[in-house]
Amino acid sequence: MTSRISHTTFDARDAHAQSHWWSEVLGWSEDQNDPNLPGHEECMIFSPDGRQRLLFIDVPEGKSVKNRLHLDLTPTDRSRDEEVERLLAHGATVHQDLRDLPGRPAGSGWVTMLDPEGNEFCILRSEAERPDPYAHLIV
Repeated sequence: MTSRISHTTFDARDAHAQSHWWSEVLGWSEDQNDPNLPGHEECMIFSPDGRQRLLFIDVPEGKSVKNRLHLDLTPTDRSRDEEVERLLAHGATVHQDLRDLPGRPAGSGWVTMLDPEGNEFCILRSEAERPDPYAHLIV
């Protein structure tokens, strides 16, 4: 027997605000039959096909250390750099700019950003900007 991931949960100071922010970043939505409202202690958002879910839960303590788990995002309709600019305008901040790493091709890295509550996430190059990421799996 195995298990599958039901959803990924994030602790938050304001679950509603976080669910709204991440909905706009990812193009995901809430359950129309159970909308996320201000003051809700648990707010879930769903990918367009409903198969992936993020849950934000209010907790009293703030974030104090680096995340042990974070999201790596790949832009679907723009370049990595354009996505970084979009998210900066949306309230994210740059934590580390790792686009140009020693020993790697110029511009092949990523940008680590922070959401409004300081949670780290990374913006990778879009599929159009990189070689086939799964080529190593072809036997």
